Amino acid sequence: MELEADGRTVRLSSPDKVYFPARGFTKLDVARYYLAVAPGITRALRDRPTTLERFPDGVEGESFFQKRAPKNLPDWIPTARIDFPSGRSADEICPTEPAAVLWAANLGCLTFHPWPVRGDRTDHPDELRIDLDPQPGTDFADAVRAAHELHAFLDELGLTGWPKTSGGRGLHVFVPIEPRWTFTEVRRCAITVGRELERRMPGRVTTAWWKEERGERIFVDYNQTARDRTIASAYSIRPHPHAPVSAPLRWDELDEVTPRDFDLATMPVRYAELGDVHADMDQHRHTLNGLLELADRHDHDHGPSDMPYPPDYPKMPGEPKRVQPSRARHEK
Repeated sequence: MELEADGRTVRLSSPDKVYFPARGFTKLDVARYYLAVAPGITRALRDRPTTLERFPDGVEGESFFQKRAPKNLPDWIPTARIDFPSGRSADEICPTEPAAVLWAANLGCLTFHPWPVRGDRTDHPDELRIDLDPQPGTDFADAVRAAHELHAFLDELGLTGWPKTSGGRGLHVFVPIEPRWTFTEVRRCAITVGRELERRMPGRVTTAWWKEERGERIFVDYNQTARDRTIASAYSIRPHPHAPVSAPLRWDELDEVTPRDFDLATMPVRYAELGDVHADMDQHRHTLNGLLELADRHDHDHGPSDMPYPPDYPKMPGEPKRVQPSRARHEK
């Protein structure tokens, strides 16, 4: 069948294929969902190199991440060249209109993973993304408490954060920034945010990279700001049986909602009523000077201290030994 989005027609094959057996949602339901929230998800993806998380046979089938733009890419979907930490590069799609989202949905894409950069400045992020990840023994309510403390901290620095559910148990907070800093500098700011939350919420928040050290705390995953690390976009469907979505939120509703409130069926209703509650997110961009000054003070008081990178990264300058603490003790 054919669907229309802002005047462009997109072909949808196998519209009756079931993608979410537990709920009975089909490929057509996925496409109609993305049409219902089209301005919102287009705003979240616009001009950003985007990795597609594809489930051609539905959520219970095999999946894969597609970073490189496919050979059959329509000429109306632009791309941008991005560089990976390995030194390799690829051209990724940069959605600019709702039809691009529909085209990806036809390929079985459920979740969109945009880089925190625009296609014309791929080495300079324009978002500081804070990932509040509940560890075993904690839940969404714990993430909400950490988010409120984060909100207060950002206010003190004159920064505006925009919260959303992850689509799982956690929360993401995005801060629009001027595209002046490198990935390394933005990651340093994320580490600084995490350390400040640790200081303000001892025993409740951690930046410990190794799982064995995290305990029952909210993990601030600072490595989500490293190059080639992405976070599911706002409005993306997440690959769980009940078809949850990553829901943009207002700060004043954090205490009133749960992640299961937002799914493929309920989000269109919310969107029809409220629109995109993050529509103004790109209207004002912030400087990272305050966070970088705080990072400098930490280094002055405690000595320079980077944190471990993900295991697939090359060894980075200033990085501590990338060895699991229990293993390091055993080797001694």
